[in-house]
Amino acid sequence: MGSLCITVPDELFAVAESSSFAGTYDLASLEYSSNEFRFEEPLTYSVQISNTGGALYVGGTVEGDAAVDCVRCLEEARYHLCGEVEGYFLISDSGKELTEEEEDEYEVLPEDHIIDLEPLLRAALVLEMPLGPLCDDDCKGLCPQCGANLNKESCSCEPEESFEPKNPFSVLKTIRFLSLI
Repeated sequence: MGSLCITVPDELFAVAESSSFAGTYDLASLEYSSNEFRFEEPLTYSVQISNTGGALYVGGTVEGDAAVDCVRCLEEARYHLCGEVEGYFLISDSGKELTEEEEDEYEVLPEDHIIDLEPLLRAALVLEMPLGPLCDDDCKGLCPQCGANLNKESCSCEPEESFEPKNPFSVLKTIRFLSLI
């Protein structure tokens, strides 16, 4: 496993310089939207750090395969995730005066010149994760009465009466309007 903390080399403090870094990221699982995405293999990442004059821009990708429970049938669903890594670190000793907006929106490069990639990698993965993961777009889910997986078997349950939520405006359907013509 490669280190997720990168010590910025001295040459990157010159304007327009850049360096590439790659490695693996061991992440057992990541929770998002009440779903737990599990990673059996390490994820791979590749980033480039560029000096933009007063700041370091981190850009690249992180990718790997995730397993998660389908929200309809609870069977395993698999996803290949490929997220865009992006970060912006202001160089505090660059002499550049930071605006209030920059201080709030961007991180300042720590004095030890170490960039921790883990938050950037996690954020890139979360942006690629579906809110409601499905094993298949046509997943039929579970029977609400007996719990049978309708993708694998049929059940003999009687269909529930169609459920219409109470609509407070449904009374308007009964009003008879007078025609003025």
